[in-house]
Amino acid sequence: MSTQWQVAEVVGGVPENATARTIRLRVDGLIGHLAGQHIDIRLTAEDGYTAIRSYSLASASVDELLEITVDELPDGEVSPYLVRDLAVGDRLEIRGPVGGWFVWRPGNANRVQLIGGGSGVVPLMSMIRAHQASTNESHFRLLYSLKSPETSLYSEELSRLDRESDKLMVDYVYTRSTPEGWPVKPERLTSDSLLRKIFPAEENPDVFICGQTVFVETVADWLVMAGYPVESIKTERFGGTGGMQ
Repeated sequence: MSTQWQVAEVVGGVPENATARTIRLRVDGLIGHLAGQHIDIRLTAEDGYTAIRSYSLASASVDELLEITVDELPDGEVSPYLVRDLAVGDRLEIRGPVGGWFVWRPGNANRVQLIGGGSGVVPLMSMIRAHQASTNESHFRLLYSLKSPETSLYSEELSRLDRESDKLMVDYVYTRSTPEGWPVKPERLTSDSLLRKIFPAEENPDVFICGQTVFVETVADWLVMAGYPVESIKTERFGGTGGMQ
């Protein structure tokens, strides 16, 4: 982990949906990161104005490569540039990876329940990938709440892992529109629907929740009221206090 600013080279970029892009960065001398960590990116304009934003890592890398997934904000200062204009060969100033609490380590043998709202799935994907790459045989379950199939991140990879991996189960909640043939109508996540789609409290899972503030706080409150120990719940939030996904 580095707290100093360093240079990262863009070595790849892949669109995830109409407004989101995964960016691959190479940082000389980096020796991996923990699943769930994030980096800070600093952009500096010609007039000297700087903007700094934090982005969760999506990769499970153990080498010099990092991946972030950026969702473009219509009024954003940084995200439109990263999604639309950043090119292979460009260089960015980054700081990190940082973070040591909202992380999953391969030595943890507990079951893990991941709950993501929208782009809050990004650090959870890092955990999934790290888990898949490890010899850890504990069971992971992901509950992914999103507005529509078109806003999904990592859709093909998650579908494949859900079908093929014995270590991961994926559940979805669509709040505005559903895939064709989906068995239920769009619905907001509720306490009842949450508890039907996650590991029960008696199985003592470690729980990681990430998304917008109100999503994270609401879900965490529901879990505590349902008997999940507070110490087993870790949260990461971003953005304002907008409505539930």
